[in-house]
Amino acid sequence: MKHLIAFDLDGTLASSKQPLDSAMGEALADLLDVVDVAVISGGDWFQFKKQLVSRLPLRSNIAHMWLMPTSGTKLYTHVSGAWRPVYAELFADDERHRILRAFDAALEATGFVSEAVWGERVEDRGSQITFSALGQQAPIDAKEKWDPDFAKRKVIQRDLRQRLPGFSINMGGATSIDVTREGVDKAYGLTKLQGASGISLDAMLFVGDAIFPGGNDYPAKILGLDTVSVRDPRETRAVIDAIIACLRPAPTVGAIRHASAANDRAQSVLGAEA
Repeated sequence: MKHLIAFDLDGTLASSKQPLDSAMGEALADLLDVVDVAVISGGDWFQFKKQLVSRLPLRSNIAHMWLMPTSGTKLYTHVSGAWRPVYAELFADDERHRILRAFDAALEATGFVSEAVWGERVEDRGSQITFSALGQQAPIDAKEKWDPDFAKRKVIQRDLRQRLPGFSINMGGATSIDVTREGVDKAYGLTKLQGASGISLDAMLFVGDAIFPGGNDYPAKILGLDTVSVRDPRETRAVIDAIIACLRPAPTVGAIRHASAANDRAQSVLGAEA
């Protein structure tokens, strides 16, 4: 039986750095009625508030929600009427300077200089430093066209791994590369969540759009969690419908029919537990 469903954010629950649409907000509210929900992403807490928290319906049972910015190096829960940090693991100054110098050198060496940039390309998120190829404020259509097959970022990633031994370097979102301390990735964050929530890893399911070697969702699979790979938020909504149909006691015929389109994708993970 699954007791917690964990999601990536960009590309899974919402388009890159865009707010959840109303349908996804309602889907998450429905899911929170039957199971705990965690969201783990490379974005910082401000991005979580803008993209996710502000878009949840008032009826959402947020006491059952776990929010994990910067790949799980921070954890927030809703306690006494407010979102409060449980922990935050921040870079030391020397680590931060070393990473920033490595980004400058890697971009010069690999030659990836975009003609159009919207905002800063490198963002210090305290416990994670993130490179966004087209800038932090790039429009979604430009971001989706820049590196759809991850080929460009794999070149930069390989260079950075040579320059930054002792750090984890993973691709995320549409144009991003995230740098954290070695061993700090979504597997690390989900393991920390196990300790904070008391929910075992085998009782968790992870849903993401980058569950492939080098993708920042892949560590969840390596950790041994059951995973469901999706291509976009539309597929995620279908998977949520299937999960609700499987986990809600005595599902109605209408709910089962509504979830049928997603059952083929989720049945291998959830079917035995329905």
